[in-house]
Amino acid sequence: MTTTVKAADAAQFLSLIPRMLGYTPTRSLVVVPMRRGRSLGAMRLDLPPREAMVDDGFAATVIGMVCRVEVADGLVVVVYSDAPTGEGLPHRDLVDGLRRTADASGLDLIDALVVAADGWGSQRVGPARVRALSELVAHPLPGGPDAGAGLPEVHGDQSTGAQLPERSAADRRRVGAAHRSLSAALSVLCGLPPESPRADRVDPAALAAACELDDLPQLYERALQWDPDTLSPLQAALLGWCLSRPALRDVALVQWASDAAGGAGAMDAQRRWEDGEEYPADLAAVMWGEGASPDPARLESALALVRQVAALTAAGRRAGPLAVCGWLSWALGRSTHAAHYADAALDGDREHGLADIVRSFVASAHLPDWAFRRGEDDDPSARRTGPTSPAGRGSSRGSRGR
Repeated sequence: MTTTVKAADAAQFLSLIPRMLGYTPTRSLVVVPMRRGRSLGAMRLDLPPREAMVDDGFAATVIGMVCRVEVADGLVVVVYSDAPTGEGLPHRDLVDGLRRTADASGLDLIDALVVAADGWGSQRVGPARVRALSELVAHPLPGGPDAGAGLPEVHGDQSTGAQLPERSAADRRRVGAAHRSLSAALSVLCGLPPESPRADRVDPAALAAACELDDLPQLYERALQWDPDTLSPLQAALLGWCLSRPALRDVALVQWASDAAGGAGAMDAQRRWEDGEEYPADLAAVMWGEGASPDPARLESALALVRQVAALTAAGRRAGPLAVCGWLSWALGRSTHAAHYADAALDGDREHGLADIVRSFVASAHLPDWAFRRGEDDDPSARRTGPTSPAGRGSSRGSRGR
């Protein structure tokens, strides 16, 4: 379903930006690519640590991201700053750099809005007039109370929601015991060394859980249907065991970003690679954010599931699930969350490969290709729509991203 909301002026446009994103940005640059006055989503970047550090290299990175949205012909930028206005709006150097680079790239900088600590205004042309922040507080949605029904609710800022769910120490102890039972079962079935001296009797439930590894794609597909809030200790232990092993983890990521057939293909490719064959480029490309766009609902389900697995897993075992949380967040366009999970995984395992890759993605502002392909056709039913551009120049299409 597409929701179109038209804003009559810049104040209304700004009131809708948090509704596009689902949160209120802080110390951020929000970039809204536009096509014929309609937005194609929104991208958020951290502001540079100090205004003096802003150069045309940062502007080139920002405008380069807009250029990857092939149908974009312009952009609106919004700076959210905790700096005071002083004699005028802050971050003029940043806006000027963006204007120069946009002009050089053939893009129209439709407006450059700045929300500072004690005022806001536009730096598009001429001296900026500082306006009161009260104009933006609880600004009603244009078009009536039902105008924003298709837009997400606003919760906190870009970091909100990155913390793992609260689970008790007792819950983690139960999952730890399930890990040991699973290890004992795998020792019996596969000859793997157990984590602790094997008991005389192996838990039949752990044996049954271990047998599920015979069909990994089926396990991963069923797991998407589990209720994350009510995972059994063995379910959490089984997924945690898989996600801590790179070969099995990569199958999960490819499958959750595609479908069960994709997972089966990834599993077969993994076996062939272990026998010395080349790993298929199309499957490897998924990990780098290339190829067909995943179903966001599948990624959301996988992320909710793995967040609970990480929360239920002891700190010493948690790096694998945390890194997967990072990749899934990155694939959904939530780079702030991705960095949080990657850093947490590296705190537990400084050599963790996937966590290091995710952190490098975020540090270089690398987003998956599918993040730039929303709105490439003219079918409005294919896109979610949020606020309109200032001065009634169109409607903006919202994609949630952190």
